[in-house]
Amino acid sequence: MKTHFFSTCLLIAGCVGTLYAAVPENTEKERKARKGEHLREIPNSVIGNASPEETTAPEEEDFKPTLQFGALMHMYAYGEQAGYNAPSSQSAAKDWNKGFSIYRARFLLGGQLTKKGSFFIETEVPTPVGIQLGGGEKNVKVAPVLLDAQYEHVFSNAFQVIAGMQLVSNNRNGLQAAGSLMANDFTYFQYPYNMWSDSPLQGNFGRDLGINLRGFAAKDRLEYRLGAFTGRNLDGQAPLRIVGRAAYNFLDPEKDFYYAGTKLGAGKTVALATGFDIQGRYHNLSADLFADLPAGAAGSLTLNTAFQYMSGGSDPNSRYSFAHLIPQQTVQFLELGYYFKAPRLQPYIRFENQAVKALREQVTSGGITEAEFNKFNSSTVYGGGLNYFFDGYKTNLRLSYTVRQYNVPQAAGGFSKESFGQIWTQLQFFIF
Repeated sequence: MKTHFFSTCLLIAGCVGTLYAAVPENTEKERKARKGEHLREIPNSVIGNASPEETTAPEEEDFKPTLQFGALMHMYAYGEQAGYNAPSSQSAAKDWNKGFSIYRARFLLGGQLTKKGSFFIETEVPTPVGIQLGGGEKNVKVAPVLLDAQYEHVFSNAFQVIAGMQLVSNNRNGLQAAGSLMANDFTYFQYPYNMWSDSPLQGNFGRDLGINLRGFAAKDRLEYRLGAFTGRNLDGQAPLRIVGRAAYNFLDPEKDFYYAGTKLGAGKTVALATGFDIQGRYHNLSADLFADLPAGAAGSLTLNTAFQYMSGGSDPNSRYSFAHLIPQQTVQFLELGYYFKAPRLQPYIRFENQAVKALREQVTSGGITEAEFNKFNSSTVYGGGLNYFFDGYKTNLRLSYTVRQYNVPQAAGGFSKESFGQIWTQLQFFIF
């Protein structure tokens, strides 16, 4: 297995070298402008690449395909109380687990196929390497899975089509690149319904298969996205999942397909957006605001905040109902950080709140009231961290402390508010 894997890597590397050798030498400025252009994990606007219209391929008769290769790795050491992901009223749930793991191990391949057509492919490890699987077993053998597989055709600045496996969300955090997050991970309440094949929306790490339309207007300040995806599909006849988003940038335009979570002082951004996500009786409506601006001589401020309202519908007998899968709820999210450019440090805080307000038809447990159901399923996340950027998003170190707060049912009746902590030190490196 190992021999086959390394042979495959060498074969890919050889193909990359062969293809690049066939491409005429460009100027140094052109090479820098196009470097990493098709690798979605690092937005071009952050690493100083030119915008898409500035890196358009030469005239068709002079065009030669290009290929780009990269790798993204997240390795971490952690300490986590046992009840962090599964709350319990038992005192043992406060005990601390600890260990080391590889959380993300992604290989990226992208390139320009024609003057207007490009592709992006990305792999991932489905389960963190090094974690305990239960029964005394440690996860050490992980076969990579396909994460992203996209083809993009740019008909014009106002009309582009992206087909294949891609991040699907109606809000910004769900469309951020993992390599440019401010916190060490995405929001806790962004992906619960679109994370795994057994999730209500049957996703793949927030991805789904489908076709996405995208374009820009008003001097590139207005961006729209409208896509149709498979979503939950139990019998091949389910309605499609339709996801839309409109964003307006008051200052610098953003043309990256996957957004940055923080820009480390690169440019000036104030973006306001709204979106929707629907399939059958399920609907999710959202609004988000992102700002990344110079703030004094020391550095820049990043603000990322969002609000969502979602519900799986009120008819549990409908053929494509989500009533027992996604209760009615609101989700609030906030990240606030400041990047000190001289020491390359970025402290930040984060807050998330999931307030479940289920309808009677959505309560799945017999003998429990709506109030008890809502109390048990609502939770809050808060904390903060400190990032050190050795070399921007190419190499950085992140330290975070996060608390998850639950309402835990008691044997004598009622609930007690219990908090469980997590300490996480993460190293990121990205090569492209």
